[in-house]
Amino acid sequence: MTRRHAGEIVRSARRAKGLTLADLGRLTGYSASQVSRLERGIVPLTDTVVLRSFAAALGLSPTAFGLLPDSNVTQCYNADTVSGDSQDDEGTEMRRRTLLAAGLSIPLAALQRVDDALAVPPRTDSAEPAQVAARLRAAQRQFDRSELADLVDALPGLLASATAVAERVDTPAGWGLVAGSYRLATDTLNKVGNKPTARLTADRAVLYAARSEDPVAKAASARALGMMLRIEGRPTLAAEVMTRGVDQLASTGLHTTAQASMLMRLLCARAYTYAWAGDRERALEGIVEAEHAAGRVPAMKPASLPFARLYHSNIYYALGDDGKALHVARDLHVGMYPTPERRGRYYTDLARSSWRVGKPEQTATALLEAIQHAPAEVRDRPSIRQIAAELVERHPRVAGVREVSKAISQPRKRVPV
Repeated sequence: MTRRHAGEIVRSARRAKGLTLADLGRLTGYSASQVSRLERGIVPLTDTVVLRSFAAALGLSPTAFGLLPDSNVTQCYNADTVSGDSQDDEGTEMRRRTLLAAGLSIPLAALQRVDDALAVPPRTDSAEPAQVAARLRAAQRQFDRSELADLVDALPGLLASATAVAERVDTPAGWGLVAGSYRLATDTLNKVGNKPTARLTADRAVLYAARSEDPVAKAASARALGMMLRIEGRPTLAAEVMTRGVDQLASTGLHTTAQASMLMRLLCARAYTYAWAGDRERALEGIVEAEHAAGRVPAMKPASLPFARLYHSNIYYALGDDGKALHVARDLHVGMYPTPERRGRYYTDLARSSWRVGKPEQTATALLEAIQHAPAEVRDRPSIRQIAAELVERHPRVAGVREVSKAISQPRKRVPV
């Protein structure tokens, strides 16, 4: 994949098989217009799950997209295999390439424990709702610090404890804890690339939020499910789910800051969904609405406006207008974002737009800044990791690229189980 981007490979393979855009869309769950945008590179085709679905539909080996063959993926998902200082430089380079190509850097065993816990929850000590609420807050702080590996490792216990407490006390507040736990699991698993499991946890978040009778929990779960539907290539349905969440939340009268803040977040997510669907008008109207919502409550304005405006930049990226995305981001700076996760996300968003407009120096600078604030935002997010891999492969002599390579190929400390 050093000469052609993934969309060009898809287009060549599709034409070789005599498939129309609509034919391939039916096989992969996309519309014909979405496939066209992916093929032309207007929307980058970097997600490893999506790449594998296109490979399967077109009868291609995943190696055509720079991914490992399916039979070899499992052994390379475990980051613990990429360690040791006794290898020579060539071996180190091969390990780096293998790890980057695998897509997921979280150890497979940790991800498997989450899947197992969804089928058979692990036994858990009896806990009170206040204790589970404290665990959920601690897990959210891990997310905000971008401690993704530790958070994935903690998810089975959190989900089991929250569910056990809710079943015992059977109160709306108890079910709200379960909904919040599954919503956080969705955000985390999606971020690290385990999208099929994230879709399952999103469904459960919606189910338990309904039992919570909490409008904020319902809206948060609608955002999580809509996000996963968008990623599946179903943006119209995703926008419908989010619109219902917006309407239900707005009907409360927005009497609390939490309700107003969640409305703003949901409006941002819906506008972003419209952008990925190619609906420029509704996307831009939607993000302006979100920015107005962010400015209505003085208490949340300092944090919410930067959040919405970064989404504004991201919407132009989704629309394929990287120059405009970078222009909008000029008004932002990292000091606007209070958590390492948001600061890392700010820089990775700059990196992906810079990469797509052919600016490797700016890409490397942004990735290094992201690594400084939140290494997991580069190391553990497959789409950003792929950009880093391509940067290292194509521009090894650009300033900062060696440091990027070193930072994302360092062995992860094993988390005790």
